Amino acid sequence: MCGIFGWIAPMARAGERSMLCRLTDLLSYRGPDGAGYLIAATADGNYQIGLGHRRLSIIDIDGGVQPMQSTDGRIVLIYNGEIYNYIELRAELRALGHVFHSQSDSEVLIEAYRAWGASALGRLRGMFAFALWDADRQQLLLARDPFGKKPLFLAQMNGLLLFSSEIEPLLQYPGISRQVDPAAVDQYLLNRYVPGPNTFFRDIRKLQPGSSAIWHAGKLATTRYYTPPVANLSPDIREFEEATAALSDVFDEAVRIRMRSDAPYGAFLSGGIDSSAIVAAMSRHSDRVRTFSVGFRDGAFSELAYARDVAMRFGTEHSELVVDEDSFLEHWPAAIRHRGAPVSEASDIPILMLSQAAARSVKMVLTGEGADEMLGGYPKHRAEGWVALYQRLVPQRLHDRIVPPLARLLPYQARRAQILARILGERDTSLRMRAWFGSAFGLDRERLIGTSGILTPPDRLPVSMQNASPLRRMLYFDQTSWLPDNLLERGDRMMMAGSIEGRMPFMDTKLAAVAARIPDRFLVGGRGGKRVLRAALRSSLPSQILHRRKIGFRVPFHDWFRGPYRDILRDMLTSQDSRVAQICDASAVHGYLNAHLEGQQNNERILWTLVNLEMFLRTFKLEGLDGIADGRLAHSNSTRRTILSDAC
Repeated sequence: MCGIFGWIAPMARAGERSMLCRLTDLLSYRGPDGAGYLIAATADGNYQIGLGHRRLSIIDIDGGVQPMQSTDGRIVLIYNGEIYNYIELRAELRALGHVFHSQSDSEVLIEAYRAWGASALGRLRGMFAFALWDADRQQLLLARDPFGKKPLFLAQMNGLLLFSSEIEPLLQYPGISRQVDPAAVDQYLLNRYVPGPNTFFRDIRKLQPGSSAIWHAGKLATTRYYTPPVANLSPDIREFEEATAALSDVFDEAVRIRMRSDAPYGAFLSGGIDSSAIVAAMSRHSDRVRTFSVGFRDGAFSELAYARDVAMRFGTEHSELVVDEDSFLEHWPAAIRHRGAPVSEASDIPILMLSQAAARSVKMVLTGEGADEMLGGYPKHRAEGWVALYQRLVPQRLHDRIVPPLARLLPYQARRAQILARILGERDTSLRMRAWFGSAFGLDRERLIGTSGILTPPDRLPVSMQNASPLRRMLYFDQTSWLPDNLLERGDRMMMAGSIEGRMPFMDTKLAAVAARIPDRFLVGGRGGKRVLRAALRSSLPSQILHRRKIGFRVPFHDWFRGPYRDILRDMLTSQDSRVAQICDASAVHGYLNAHLEGQQNNERILWTLVNLEMFLRTFKLEGLDGIADGRLAHSNSTRRTILSDAC
């Protein structure tokens, strides 16, 4: 697990080695164990190649130094991630005549490319983002893993191509502006995250998950090499026992190969079914498992007691971290800096804190991300089919006249019921998929930014699936948008900020293929969803873990907003220098804030979205916000004139 940075630049704009070192070293927390840098040129002398690497040593600690070159020096690699099936691939490549000089998975990646070219990507079972220079073909291959667990940001300008594991080194490169992308602001207010390939910065884009890009002779061509199998595999497993056995086998293997490490490792344990399943599997393959848990003093938001029970059951070396409002506030700005974007979920901050604590004793942890998105574990997965039935039976006008007014009368604590009321009225499938997690939809959105915002996602792929069940469409969206642009982004940034690697067994490509073959009723049937996973774990986990109500990793920030953060919230959102009040309707912002502080309405989602946007804009000092505000005002005045004209 590492950080990479580099460029291909016209010789007229060639960079100094000192700049390559300085910008790469901005990622030192991603790779505190070593650094490497290389400057080269294309054969025609027209372009300079700069490759920088920061290393977190986990596999082949002594032999995996990067940039790594092939024996003949014709291939050079900088690489962030882990190839979990590198042992099997190395054996296959040796049978083809390839010779290895280290135990590193990086060398396996180089030899796999030598054997199979870019098609080697389909053989890799892991998480990765890498840049590989091929001197024979005079091309640079950039690639990102199938689900986007590892990030790769790109910037192109006047023949220059930059790439980086994070945004900050790109912003520090001369000529890259901090000009805001107005569409990204609209998408963030809609989704609570910015869907790829966009970022908040006009000049910076993400390489999409499961994609590769080849630079040759000044041109960059991008290809998607992987699509989640839920899009193209039929649910052909007919017997529940067959589904349970298939999932059990592939999950156990996914955990086992992710325990390959030459450095100490452990697991993040929440006490829920997903992380508990991982710890149970790890305990079958090791007699020493370390576990780390984070929680809060408020028992309604803490799963520490459940995690403690699981740790005792499997005899792990267990550590706990309790977060309070003061420590949360202390780490909040750092989370925004590392993410390079607003923090879309409050749980980012405790994960950052837990990563920093765990890094004192381990370099790698297994985590439970992806289980819900692969196996149908969220309430929305069970509800989506009923939403379609509701919308067939209830006309839109009847819904609008009855449901939203009733939802506004619900008590402050009825957060989920208010979300469902909003969902039931959204008939656009693309918007509804985003509304389950999103912030400003429908009337809320119109109050904040009017009707001028951009609704269409920048990449239509996550909402392109047709002729499938509502559950499969939702899972596909989750696996191509919600995960890579939100949860996996959080996992990478927060854990790497603590100099620790996170591995995710539920996001194994073979497991995804098995899950895609399981019928809907085996996934979401029963209480809590993930029916087939619960059945697979009956012999490993106690019933109180398997069948308890899902709490989720929630932070009590809605109470903190009304208490210790009250003044901070007012300063951020209502002061004269508030940027959010500049680009959104200030009176609407005041209204949402006051209603929440007075206990009239639970506006925690909107307020969290807005205050993090404010902190992000202040931290990164984005340019062009005046243009967004002017555009909103012009559209608002135009709409008002049209309404008055129609009235006359």
